[in-house]
Formats: sequence, structure tokens, C-alpha cells
Amino acid sequence: MPLGPDPVRGHGAGYGGRSIALNGNLLGMSSMMMWAAGFPAAEVLLQTWPPLTLITARFAVAVSLMIAIWLWMDGHRQVLGANWTRACWVGGIGFGAGTYLMLLAQSLTDPVTVALIASCAPLVGAVLELFAKTRRMSWRFALGVAASITGGVVATSALEPSQIGVGAACVVIATVLFTWAGMATARDFPNLSTIGRGTITLAGGLIAMSVICLTGFAVGHDLMPLGPVDTSQIGMLLIYACLALGLSQVLFVASISKLGVTVASFHINTAPFYVMIIMVVLGAGWNWLQALGAGIVALGVVLAQGGQRPA
Repeated sequence: MPLGPDPVRGHGAGYGGRSIALNGNLLGMSSMMMWAAGFPAAEVLLQTWPPLTLITARFAVAVSLMIAIWLWMDGHRQVLGANWTRACWVGGIGFGAGTYLMLLAQSLTDPVTVALIASCAPLVGAVLELFAKTRRMSWRFALGVAASITGGVVATSALEPSQIGVGAACVVIATVLFTWAGMATARDFPNLSTIGRGTITLAGGLIAMSVICLTGFAVGHDLMPLGPVDTSQIGMLLIYACLALGLSQVLFVASISKLGVTVASFHINTAPFYVMIIMVVLGAGWNWLQALGAGIVALGVVLAQGGQRPA
């Protein structure tokens, strides 16, 4: 099942096509809201948890819950008959290594910085779709990509120069891996339900991170949290794993299936705004540049979906 360049093609420009596009955008927005909730939670956990231990625990909690739901919804035959070899490849590289790099970047910078620099995702998605010949460029789509990236640049202008460095490079690499894995998840498992597609590649990420974690332990890395794991930290871990990874992943895969990876990735550029909202609730200050950046991204979403052309 190739990932279509125009998620609503075949439905025309009528109500059906608009309804699918609307649903896809709502799924993308919801996914980013869930994803954004993980940044403040990770900020708390990183104070005592080693990044490698935290990311492995995150995958373990999320995948355990998701596999239980997948088994309940689709049955064991669907789960056992899935293409686990491909899932390990896509999930291990794209989500395993990508998530670790994202968390490493946050440990070197801060949650808003990480969310802001991920604004290159729409450009990465566009390059991947053009390379795969699943999207043709139109002037409206090009303007949409440009607006989305501009929104990220506007928001990023509030950052201190010292925050741009190794941490930023980790975010860029992670974004490329995430975008590729998201496209592959929506494309390479056509016989699976949305919950199945979202779960199987995260399970691949868990396998990869478990191997890396065990290797780190074998060579002498200290992987134990620095303090006791109390109920507050368990709560933060549940948010970081179940909401910001598990639920966010399922919603994002569903959005990609309806919009394509490029347009779905536009919503990643609104994540800094959602992170800022959460941080404001927790006592931080309001940032008008980030709010303006989110508005420009929203304009890009509208522009890009106004003139899509099938490949």
C-alpha cells in the first residue's frame, strides 16, 4: 500500500474529502498535544533517571499497554502474523534511536528548544515523499512547507545562541529518523489496524533499546535512577510513556494515513506552542513569538492542503 500523496484523492473536493482532511488534522493536533505533555514530564524524570534507562522504561510501559489493547481489539492471530522483522527494523532505527537522540538532546538543552528545532520535520517529509515519488510539488504545497518552517524559525528566534549545538544536531537527526519511520509505519503494514501499526513499530523500538540498555550495563554504565522511584515519578513516567508515546504514536500514524507524512508533520511545529501552554500552567511565562510561530504553521497547513496533486 503506497503512501498516497493526496490522502483524499478519490473522494474529490467534496464533503467526503474535506471530512477526511479535517479528521486527519484533528488527529495530528491531538497527537502533538499528547506528545507535548511528555516534555515537562521528561524534564522532571531526567533529574534522577539516566537517559538510556528512562527511554527503555518509557518504551516498556507504553508497549506493554499497547500490545494488551491490540490483542484485545484484533486477536492473537493478527498480532502473531504481523511482519515483526520489518517492524524491528523500522521501529529500532526510527523510533528507538530517534527517541533516544531526542531525549539526549533535551538533557543537553530544554523541552521547548527540542520541540522548536523539530520544526524541520515538514521539509524532511516533503523530501522523503518526493524521493519516493508519492507526491508532486505544487506552488500551494511549497508555500505551505515554507510557512511551516517559517513558523518554526519565528518561534526559534526566542532561543539563546548557546542552546544551538550538539543538542540541536541530535534533534535534527532524530527528526529525520522519526519522519522516515512514521511514513514507513503507515505504508508498510497495510493489513494491520491503526493500533496494530502504532504498536508493532514501537515494539521494534523497545527491542532495540533493550539491546542497547543491556549492552550499556555490560560495559559498566550506571543505569539506576539516582533517587527512589516514588509515586510522583511513576505518574510522570505514565504520562511520558502512555500519553506522549503510545497514544501520540497511534494518533500520528492515523493522521499520516489521511494526510500523508509531510502535512501530518506540519503539526509537529505546533508542539512548542502546546509545550509553552503546559509550562505556563506550571508557572512559566507566555512567549508571543512561539504563539506567532504556531499561527504561521497553521497557515501552512491550510495552504498545503489547498492544491495537492496526485503523483
